[in-house]
Amino acid sequence: MSNVRYISNLTRDTYAIILAGGRGSRLYELTDWRAKPALYFGGKFRIIDFPLSNCINSGIRRVGVVTQYKSHSLIRHITRGWGHFKKELGESVEILPASQQTSGNWYQGTADAVFQNIDIIRHEIPKYVMILSGDHVYRMDYAGLLAAHAESGADMTVCCLETPISEAAGAFGVMEVDENMRVIGFQEKPEHPKPTPNDPEKCLASMGNYVFNTKFLFDQLKKDADNVASDRDFGKDIIPSIIEQFNVFAFPFTSAVPDQPAYWRDVGTLDSFFQANMELLSPTPQLNLYDAKWPIWTYQEQLPPAKFVFDDDDRRGMAVDSIVSGGCIISGAKVKRSVLFDEVRVCSYSSVKDSVLLPDVVVLKNCNIQNAIIDRGCIIPEGTFIGHSREHDIARGFRVSEKGITLVTRKMLGLPEGY
Repeated sequence: MSNVRYISNLTRDTYAIILAGGRGSRLYELTDWRAKPALYFGGKFRIIDFPLSNCINSGIRRVGVVTQYKSHSLIRHITRGWGHFKKELGESVEILPASQQTSGNWYQGTADAVFQNIDIIRHEIPKYVMILSGDHVYRMDYAGLLAAHAESGADMTVCCLETPISEAAGAFGVMEVDENMRVIGFQEKPEHPKPTPNDPEKCLASMGNYVFNTKFLFDQLKKDADNVASDRDFGKDIIPSIIEQFNVFAFPFTSAVPDQPAYWRDVGTLDSFFQANMELLSPTPQLNLYDAKWPIWTYQEQLPPAKFVFDDDDRRGMAVDSIVSGGCIISGAKVKRSVLFDEVRVCSYSSVKDSVLLPDVVVLKNCNIQNAIIDRGCIIPEGTFIGHSREHDIARGFRVSEKGITLVTRKMLGLPEGY
């Protein structure tokens, strides 16, 4: 059997579940009206587009998206952008909201979210179930993960990456493995992660992506559901309970694109969200959104091209080292090192620098904005300065992050709230 046919059989026999119900509380007001996977990223995408695109590009075309927290904008996006798959052709992207199928409770944890959808998974008759986190930005060919799982004889495979201990502490599950990459220890978000043998500054962190043999998964979920002391979580409960008795292996994360370093970002804080967007402005960013070999798919409205108007010395519409999306108008204003999402308007004599402006933002005349995240639909009044003084921004009711990034939302400006 050819390698291509072998891989295609693996992907065809796999059902993927993307866990997309997370709130993302460390993003504060950015997730007041949307789940973290629905958060905008990179000028035109949403975070959920990355695991969905990874599935489709990897050949996995049966996908369920588990939703719970403030899911309206997420469901709307998936319905518009990912609703064209044909069930009769063996492909689908289905939304799996918390519907109390096995109890009167909403999803109690990551394991419970899968357990409550066992009947849906069983109906698909997959040989493997892939469980993916829906709130990380990365590109990955899941076919390699599936092949490693099948060839190792594993009951479960955990995708992992080497992470600085300072970043992993209290944030990620951390694994200990033997020379064959079999998992022999697991800590869920430890304050003092155990380092790898080769580098005392790094540890092996779980990405929250797993592959299970289907029957084994069902057995463990049922056992966990009967355990009244369980938190119903893969990291806290399932993995620690099986590593001694069963074959659990770690799979090192590698790039989906040959000869490129692996890129993975948890954009779970204001600073990490801001920094990940800023990284895209590099001439050769690690995450190359322009690479046609591994496209990121999304829903996008039919918008006119971006426009730059006026060419006077003191009133020139321009953008440098920036991403400017469709429908934007830069009218006699200057934009530098910034990411502008759809239909942003920046009016005359204003300046936007080192900032992220989400869709439908309007910056009126004579404004000066830097080091800021401006949420969707904000209208910045004339003459407003943002990001120049931490004390001034806080006094106006804006939120300022640890690294000095100012977040502005509609509510902070006295405007009606919304998506």
